[in-house]
Amino acid sequence: MDNNRERLLKIENLKKHFKIDRNTVLKAVDGISFDIYKGETFGLVGESGCGKSTAGRTILRLHEATEGEVYFADENVHTKKSAKQLKKFNRSMQMIFQDPYASLNPRMTVKDIIAEGIDIHGLAKNKQDRLNRINSLLETVGLNRDHGNRYPHEFSGGQRQRIGIARALAVDPDFIVADEPISALDVSIQAQVVNLLKRLQKERGLTFLFIAHDLSMVKHISDRVGVMYLGNMAEIAASDDLYAEPLHPYTQALLSAIPIADPKVERSRDRIIVEGDVPSPVDPPSGCRFRTRCPFAMDVCAKVDPVFQKYKKDHWVACHLYDEDYNEDYKVIQ
Repeated sequence: MDNNRERLLKIENLKKHFKIDRNTVLKAVDGISFDIYKGETFGLVGESGCGKSTAGRTILRLHEATEGEVYFADENVHTKKSAKQLKKFNRSMQMIFQDPYASLNPRMTVKDIIAEGIDIHGLAKNKQDRLNRINSLLETVGLNRDHGNRYPHEFSGGQRQRIGIARALAVDPDFIVADEPISALDVSIQAQVVNLLKRLQKERGLTFLFIAHDLSMVKHISDRVGVMYLGNMAEIAASDDLYAEPLHPYTQALLSAIPIADPKVERSRDRIIVEGDVPSPVDPPSGCRFRTRCPFAMDVCAKVDPVFQKYKKDHWVACHLYDEDYNEDYKVIQ
C-alpha cells in the first residue's frame, strides 16, 4: 500500500469458478489481487472472456466469491450476511452496466428507475423531495426534467447510459464499477460519457473500477491500469507508465494494436502479433497461461506459474522474463 494514498478497496486472491457440470469447472477469475485507492479510476482491461466483468461483479457480490477476500474501507465484503449489513454495503458500491438497452426496465418510467435506490434506502423525506432528487440527477447527467416521465425505449443508447449513471448516483455511492459502459455506444458518444464520468468523479469524489477492452479510452480516464489474461493479472502500473513501458508480452501486444493517428509513425512501428486463440478457462495451460501465444516463451513458462511481483515502484508484472530465478539480468525491486 502507498502510504500517501488512502486505500478504499483491497482485493486479495479473488477467485470465481463456475461449475458447468459434475466434472467441469470454468475458472473465470482465478486468484487476482490489487488495491484501489480513494478518488482514483482503476482501469481493468483484457480481451473478451478474460474475466474482467466477472471480477467486477464478484467484487460487488453480484457473484459470490469462490475464494479470496474483498475489503471495502477495511471491512470484509464477503462476510456481510445480515440484511442491514448488505443494505449499507449496497448503498456504498454501485454499478453501471455495459448494455444500456438491457439494464433498464422497459415497463418503468425513467423517474421510477432512478428512484429505485432512493426508495429502497429511504433517502427522500417526502414525495416532493423524491421528485427534486430525481430532477437534480437528470440534470447532473445532462438530461432534462421532462425526460423523467418517459420510458427507456424513447431514448438513444447514449441517453440510456446517462439514465443508468443517474440511477447509480441516486444513493450517493463511494465506489462505482463501470462495466464497459461505452462499448455499446457510437464512437461519437463514447467521449461524452467518459467526460461525464470524469466530471462526476471530480465533483463527487467518486472512485471507479473502469472495465474495458479499448486501451486508448482506458488511458484517457484511468489513473492506474490492470491487465487481465485468462482469469489472472498480467500487469499493473500507473497509466502513463504502462503505456510508456509495457513489460508483459501480452500488454505489449495489446498496445501495439492501437492505431496511431500519425501515418509516418504508424508505418514505421513494429506490430506484435499474438498467434492463436485464447485457451479455454475450463482447461487453462500449465504454468504461464499466456505461454501458448507468447513469442518469448521459455521452457520454464510451461512448468512454473510466474509470480505477480514488483518490477519497480507501482509497477507489477507476472512474467518469467523479469524473474531473477530464471533471468540473470533481472532483479526484483523490493
